[in-house]
Formats: sequence, structure tokens, C-alpha cells
Amino acid sequence: MEKFSNGLTLFFSLLVEAIPFLLIGVAFSSLLLFFVNERTLIKLLPKSPLLGALAGSLMGVFFPVCECGNVPVARRLIVQGAPTSVSVGFLLAAPTINPVVFWATWVAFRGQPEIVFLRVGFTLLIAVTIAWVFSHQRDMRPLLQPIVARQMPKPRSAEPASPLLRSGTFLMQSSGTTLKMDDPVTQEMIASGPAKPVSVKLQLVLDNMVQEMKELGAVLIMGSAIAAFVQVAVPRDWILALGQNFITSILAMMLLAAVVSICSTVDSFFALSFAATFTTGAQLAFLVFGPMIDLKNIGLLLTVFKPRAIFYIFVLAAQLCFILTLFINFYVS
Repeated sequence: MEKFSNGLTLFFSLLVEAIPFLLIGVAFSSLLLFFVNERTLIKLLPKSPLLGALAGSLMGVFFPVCECGNVPVARRLIVQGAPTSVSVGFLLAAPTINPVVFWATWVAFRGQPEIVFLRVGFTLLIAVTIAWVFSHQRDMRPLLQPIVARQMPKPRSAEPASPLLRSGTFLMQSSGTTLKMDDPVTQEMIASGPAKPVSVKLQLVLDNMVQEMKELGAVLIMGSAIAAFVQVAVPRDWILALGQNFITSILAMMLLAAVVSICSTVDSFFALSFAATFTTGAQLAFLVFGPMIDLKNIGLLLTVFKPRAIFYIFVLAAQLCFILTLFINFYVS
């Protein structure tokens, strides 16, 4: 009964901590949809995969969301047709590369400023690397959930040259061009008119926020429940016993980061509590890996990516994080 009570407390703690940041992410996603001209946004993004990965990884400075709020924003970037490197870079780096998390980490580790800068540097390096790798996948649709893939703008090469050979319903324009009626963006444009007043846009933002909260909130609850169950079921002493070994300490803290699913805005204070028992590299592994992959966030990621894409991201992030933090362990010692 005590374990059930503890698990219930952890479950509600995770939800109370995560829901405000999910709301922030959903709000940014809706604002991008109705107040940001997607063509202008895409034109401003670098075309180079490497520069796009760097730009996407640094966008968290302007969109300070944690790992609960970055998923809806990343999904909106994908739907708007942003380069793969930009959306994946933002997805991985935004929870850490933002002023709120930087300030929180600085306050927690004020006596160890190297932890703060190493956290930012390692996160940026891992995010840019993975985003650059994913940029070589020219068509992301096979890695995306069908509902997201259908909303993406189709590449010109994917459609036959003649509109008569394409599937769907089309409207002939006075200029001689055709307008595809079953495209979501076209439907919204026709329904609302070319120049929507601010009041209409705000109503559309609220409607879109409600829709995304229904979809993402359900999987957040499921992920929080799984994370709470694992925390109660697995004895933490098993993990703490591995703390002083250069290799097992890193693996233990990466596992702990994935299990506890704590928000990136407060995880630095949690990591600080292990400073006396775990190596410096292990603390960095917790701070770097946790915001990228945790049990609570996997449910949200499944609303965008298919399981194999999440597996690719998980493996790449885990390998890079392990190698970098292992180097720190040997270097510091």
C-alpha cells in the first residue's frame, strides 16, 4: 500500500511539473501555425544540413520550452516543411539550450561552472550531430506517424506534372493554376479568407491548443504513469551502488535520467544531490541525456515519429553521451 501511495504521489508530481511546460509548447506550436508565415520562416532557415542543424539546436534560446513542450513545436516545424536538420536539432537541444535551464543549472552548480558549460556544449554537439545524420534522410515520411506525414507539404517531384494525373479535388484559378482542395492549409485559407482578423486568429489558436492538448495530454499521462511505476518498482539502491565506477556510474545515471523523467528546468538540483556519490561524468550524463530521452517523453515522441525513428535517436544520443562523459571521467581523474 505504501508503494502504491508513493507511486501515486510521483505520478501526480510528474503531471503537475510537466503540464505547464506542455501548455507552453502547445501555445508556441499554435502561434507558429497562425501567426508565423511558414514560407518566410523556411526561407530564413539555412539550406545547409550542418548549419540547419546548428540553427535548429539554438532555436531554444527564442523558444524556452522543456522536453514536455518541445515536441508540439518540433511537430509544427515538421508540418510546416522545415528542414529535417532544423526540426530534429530543435527537438533534442531546446530542453537544455535555453536561458531558463542555463540559469537553473548555474544556480545549482555555482561552485562548478564547468558543469554548466559542459552541459550546454555536449548537448549542442550531440543535437547537431544527430540532426545532421537525420538530414541525409531526404524524405522523412517513412519515419513519421501517418497523421503527421499527411500534413507535410509534398515535394514537387512526388506529384505528376499534370494536375489531371493527381489524386484529390482541385479548383481551377483564374490564372490557370490549380488549387488542391483537400490540403489542410488550403482548407484553412479558404474557410478563413486571405486576411484573417486578429480575433479570428486568436480563436483558431485556442482551438488548436485544445486539440493538441487532447492528443498530447493523453500520452503524457500514460508516460508519467509508466515513469512513476518504474521508480517505485526498481530499488534505487541498485543504481546508487554503481556510482563510483567510471563506466557503470555513467550508465546508471543515464538510466536514472530516463526513469525519473524530471523536467530539465529543475533536473540540475536533482543531479546535485548525487554529487557526493557519483562521478562528474555521471552527473553530466544525467543532465545531458535526460532532457533528450526519458520514459515520459517517449509517449510524446510517438505522436510524431514511428518507433524505429525514436530507437535511432535513442541509440545515437546514448552512444554520444556515453563517449563524451566517459572522456570527462578519465580526464578529470
